[in-house]
Amino acid sequence: MDKTVVLALARAELAEFLDRLGEAPYRADQILDWLYRKNAVTFQQMTNLPLQLRRKLEDEAVTGLLAEIDRQVSEDGTVKFLFALPDGHSVETVLLSYRSGSSACISTQVGCRMGCRFCASGLPGFIRNLADWEMTAQVLQVRKWLMAEKRALGGLVLMGTGEPLDNLEALKGFLGAVKDPSRLGISLRNVTVSTSGLVPGILELARLRWPITLSVSLHAPHDELRDRIMPVNRKYPLAVLMDACRRFAEITGRRVTFEYILIEGLNDGAKEARELAALLEGMRCHVNLIPLNLVPGLSFRPSGDLAVGRFAGILKERKIKVTVRRRLGADIAAACGQLRNLYQGSDPDGCRRYERQGTSKGKK
Repeated sequence: MDKTVVLALARAELAEFLDRLGEAPYRADQILDWLYRKNAVTFQQMTNLPLQLRRKLEDEAVTGLLAEIDRQVSEDGTVKFLFALPDGHSVETVLLSYRSGSSACISTQVGCRMGCRFCASGLPGFIRNLADWEMTAQVLQVRKWLMAEKRALGGLVLMGTGEPLDNLEALKGFLGAVKDPSRLGISLRNVTVSTSGLVPGILELARLRWPITLSVSLHAPHDELRDRIMPVNRKYPLAVLMDACRRFAEITGRRVTFEYILIEGLNDGAKEARELAALLEGMRCHVNLIPLNLVPGLSFRPSGDLAVGRFAGILKERKIKVTVRRRLGADIAAACGQLRNLYQGSDPDGCRRYERQGTSKGKK
């Protein structure tokens, strides 16, 4: 991008940029306040800045905020946003509503290269990494919507489209903006970073000792099955992954969350539940069981309630802490990547439905 992106700058960097423009460093605080607290969209809205400075900013910089293409609102309160990126691609962000508050599910890449067999994110293939400011912009857009609804943003989950640890440097830059009081100002204890199992990234996060929650997408209790549905396992098999997770828990003092999507007839049997309990025995962890979100074009189906209850019961009997997560947003294609796929046309049947219905901004 030819112009400076203000959302990409920490306070000191913004002050340096303003100094090059011949402006006082304290103007950085005013600009950050407008972007991060007052929901300004343009420099002209920053009315306590001199007109001359606003014109300089328009010539030399852009805010980095993203235009909203579409918004879908589910009957259960889930909201899915589709944002336009500067290069013509698009990215999804999901607002999840729980009894404990609202969380924003942030995307870290356009597409995904992990190739998980049950996931919509990777269907169009990998396009590119998101910049740290493009992640920040997603949070600001969601928080603005929540403020209009008189609601607060409680937490962030890096579980949208893409593999966060495949974009590690941008992720670290984004987390820097998250914990910076002059920018997003959100405690890292309220941030969850998900991974399919990229061991070097897990160990790097452990080294940083940030108090984030590590969430590992496990989905299979043994290598043969995980190899089939998650190609990353061929490079980082379960023994290597589990060792990295134990080291993360030991170094940070934070328990690891394991996500386990339940797929009918594939990984939801009593045998798999017992194997999972054995795999996690003695580890400081928690298991989230998640019935699969149906994805057009894929043959996998979600496990039934009886299978989910049986699976959870076996884990509890073996003293594994477990939660069955509610399936949110099923009526608005809330599985990662589905709305973008409809919009981009990588799901032709779904795209035809999308065109017939029109966009669904603000509708249930």
